[in-house]
Amino acid sequence: MTSLKQKTGQTMKPATAAKKLGIYLDAAPASFQDGPVSREELNALQASPPQWLQDLRQNGPHPRPVVAAKLGVSISGLARGGVTEALTTEQIDALKAENPLWLQHERANQVDVRKETARIKAKHEKEAAEAATKAAKDAKA
Repeated sequence: MTSLKQKTGQTMKPATAAKKLGIYLDAAPASFQDGPVSREELNALQASPPQWLQDLRQNGPHPRPVVAAKLGVSISGLARGGVTEALTTEQIDALKAENPLWLQHERANQVDVRKETARIKAKHEKEAAEAATKAAKDAKA
């Protein structure tokens, strides 16, 4: 006999929810950090963020992926530059204004990586188009 189980909503750890929200978990309120977050709660936070979430997103402290994006470098570039902690928006702006040598170097690296990625993508697209043209010619023959 099959028992009817009550459906339970999908939940996630607070760290996962914080990552999806783009916030630094340690800066979130204790009520957010203490228990699992349901998918419905996460969707509600994304759709209508409470003031604490708006403040965290605007002022920080920000997690490393957000810091890296705001500085225009990779997460590895942050580590090479000695940035291992979460930074506030004010600290990020100060780093941008100071524009240390490591930041200049990492931004240049990021530009080179993006150019190379675009070049490889274009090469693959060209090869795929040539293969499709060749296949079409072979089908006619």
